[in-house]
Amino acid sequence: MNSGGVRTRTRAAIDAPHLRTDRWWLAPAATAAGLLAFVVYSTWRAFANSDYYAAPYVSPFYSPCLAENCEPMRSGPNWEIFGSWWGLSPALLILIFPLGFRLTCYYYRKAYYRGFWASPPACAVAEPHKKYTGETRFPLIFQNIHRYFFYAAVPVAGILTYDTVLAFRDEHYEWGHMGLGTLVFLVNITLIWAYTLSCHSCRHIVGGKLKHFSKHPVRYKTWQFVGKLNARHMQLAWASLISVALADFYVYLVASGAFDDPRFF
Repeated sequence: MNSGGVRTRTRAAIDAPHLRTDRWWLAPAATAAGLLAFVVYSTWRAFANSDYYAAPYVSPFYSPCLAENCEPMRSGPNWEIFGSWWGLSPALLILIFPLGFRLTCYYYRKAYYRGFWASPPACAVAEPHKKYTGETRFPLIFQNIHRYFFYAAVPVAGILTYDTVLAFRDEHYEWGHMGLGTLVFLVNITLIWAYTLSCHSCRHIVGGKLKHFSKHPVRYKTWQFVGKLNARHMQLAWASLISVALADFYVYLVASGAFDDPRFF
């Protein structure tokens, strides 16, 4: 028996590291691969500082654009808060909020703790670490600010909703048009809102600290709705992660000239 971790003298004296006979390692391996793929892709696109706007579409990685070096977007999310002294990609100014929201998300924490740190690798599989401090020490204690990232994620989702409305224009900014990109944006913003509202913090904000639901019927109904979404939080986390990457990639293809946006009307 090891002198630390889960294999201490107070635990059952079982020689085998675990009793699972299935391929339990597939799930954490797939999770690690999926998250790593997104990290590599988003890092490339965030530092690229190019091909993120093709009227009327703006990449969700660059919205709102907060620097003076942003591409001009007619009626778009151009907020030149940072002047000419900012020479890096404007995506680095805004991505910290949605990425911080996902990084501190309860589901994502479980996913990358298992996938990258093997803490624990899977249910009923002992972790290799000899110490366990949870999220009580630096830097993991900062995971507790998840609620504040939720407060930031809501207005970001609102801005992406505005971008989706602008997607009903054509390349000449005329209203009443719909392209394939518009459909991509509609699917993405639906999943973004579903994931955001299914957050555990949102569920607590809506229905927490209530002693009598009967005295708060509106909050109770809202809490029930959020609870139903919360039951699908894992699926929505992955679906929205894929959709936001696909939305950015679609804008990249159109902006770089590799693909022409088909028009439905």
